[in-house]
Order: sequence, then structure tokens, then C-alpha cells
Amino acid sequence: MKKIGFLSFGHWNPSPQSATRSAADVLLQSIDLAVAAEELGADGAYFRVHHYARQLASPFPLLAAVGAKTKHIEIGTGVIDMRYENPLYMAEDAGAADIISGGRLQLGISRGSPEQVIDGFRHFGYQPAEGESAADMGRRHAEVFFDVLRGEGFAQPNPRPMFPNPPGLLRLEPYSEGLRDRIWWGSGSNSTAVWAAKLGMNLQSSTLKDNETGEPFHVQQAKQIRIFREAFKEAGHSRTPRVSVSRSIFALMNDTDRAYFAGSGESRDSIGFLDAQTQAIFGRSYAAEPEALIEQLKADEGIAEADTLLLTVPNQLGVDYNAHVIESILKHVAPAMGWR
Repeated sequence: MKKIGFLSFGHWNPSPQSATRSAADVLLQSIDLAVAAEELGADGAYFRVHHYARQLASPFPLLAAVGAKTKHIEIGTGVIDMRYENPLYMAEDAGAADIISGGRLQLGISRGSPEQVIDGFRHFGYQPAEGESAADMGRRHAEVFFDVLRGEGFAQPNPRPMFPNPPGLLRLEPYSEGLRDRIWWGSGSNSTAVWAAKLGMNLQSSTLKDNETGEPFHVQQAKQIRIFREAFKEAGHSRTPRVSVSRSIFALMNDTDRAYFAGSGESRDSIGFLDAQTQAIFGRSYAAEPEALIEQLKADEGIAEADTLLLTVPNQLGVDYNAHVIESILKHVAPAMGWR
């Protein structure tokens, strides 16, 4: 395991039991947690994107703010739903955030997942073309976004511009060198992992994927990663792709940890339906004393295949507690997993 970061869904709720009772709370605490994680030596701060929910939504103001407040930690998403995105405007936002962070952006994008409302992307002004599904539209947006990140000119300049233009066709600005190699596709199936590999994206695989073989989740995920890497190689790309997996992992260090999470360590994979056609398998959570946790994680084939592990954090428990959760893994579990 080369890198370990955290993944926050950014939940907020006006409940007295929540440390994030407003959107302001969760946004500002997300910045503070990224700063704390960097100080602890974590490698990445990643944030989920959900629309129409009391969770983090528009990612780029947050990513830019985290980039301005930190110096070394990778900053990313897991994932941005491309059904909702104008890919050209997104390329400008991403370029600006990457420049502010000094080239540390790691953008996870995807065709999207089940959401809070029916076809919410239509309210954003997007709808599938004739004969196209919403998933197809998300992948089409992703292809346009990924292509314009090449930084090549494509737009015909005005012969009488307000400001002087460089020669030739114009590209989007600001352009951030190297960002295209730091785009990740959040894949829920083997086929979309292959699609992403052919394009040249990295791979994000979460705790949810299509139940394609009936095997345990971590076994299916490991196979997905191997299929992705082989397809990436066959496509002739020159670089080595990165692969991340996410997990809910808690080292039980004190009575508070045990009160919150001791029961979740006994969880198992579960099966459910994302829609009428798609059966999915959901991976288990881990919670145990460090020694037991190490042995459990070493048996997880998905973690073994990946180079990056994202720890999903209970953000509503506040910055201090989540920093403790991250520190417990980094100090007492990660070294035995080959980290650092």
C-alpha cells in the first residue's frame, strides 16, 4: 500500500448529536480535517459529491480552499457525477483548483449513482440524446472533459478580439500541465473499468460494485483491478495507472471507539439492487483492535491489489475525532500493511 487518505461524504444535519449542523460547518471542517490529515502524514483528502442532499455538492470551491491551506497532501473527489457537469466549464474550474494547489488535484469522476431525486440532472439543463441513457450521457461528458484536458486548441479565434490572441486555435484557460494524468474513473463494473483503462484514466473502486460473479466483494474487486490494469497495458499507454479502493476501517483504541464502532466490525458483505436491473454487492466494514485489524485487512484482496486506500470517515463526529481515527490507522495499522 503506497498511499492512504481519507474520503468524506460531508454529511450535515441540524441534530444536536451532530458536529456538522450546517453546510458552513461541513465545508469549514472539511478544510480543517485536510489540514490535520496532512500534519499527521496522510497522503490524500478526498470528498464525495452528492446533489439535492445535506452533503458536499459543488466540489471546486472546497478543493481550491483546501489547496490554498495545505502544501503536500493530494486533494481529490470520489466522485463527481458527470451527468450534472458542463465538461468545458468543469475543465476551467479543475485547472484553476489544480494551479492553486500546485498540481495536487486527483479528480474522481463517474457516470453517477442512485440519487435523491428523479433525473436530477435534467434540472441542471442536461438530458440524454436520442437513444442515449443517462449513464451514456455521463460517459460522454467525461470523454469531452478528459479530451479538453489535453490543452490543445480547438476554438476558432475572433478576428477582432477584445484582447490579443496567441496564434492558432484557442484552448480553455487556465490550463494545468499534468492534470489529465490525475483523472480517475469511479467504476462499479468490470466493463466500465475496461472503458476507463482504454481512455487512459486511473481507477477508483469503492465499497460497492455490480455483483458479477457471486464471489465475496473483495475478490470481485481484486479481479476488477486486474482486468483494468491489463486493459490499460493493452491500450498502449506509457504510464503506470493508479488504483484506489475505499473502506470503512476503525482501529478500536479506546472506549469511545468501541462505543461507536465495535459492532460494525462484525459486518459482512450484503447484496442489494441499485435499480430494477442491477444487483450490487456492498463490501463489509472493519473495526477491531489493531493486531486483529491488520490480519483482517491483509486478507482483503482488493486492498492488496490497490496502491491507494481511502478511509471513509464519520465526518459528523467532528474534526478532532476524525483526526484520531486517521491517526490510529496511520500509526498502528498502516505500517504493517506496507505503508511507508
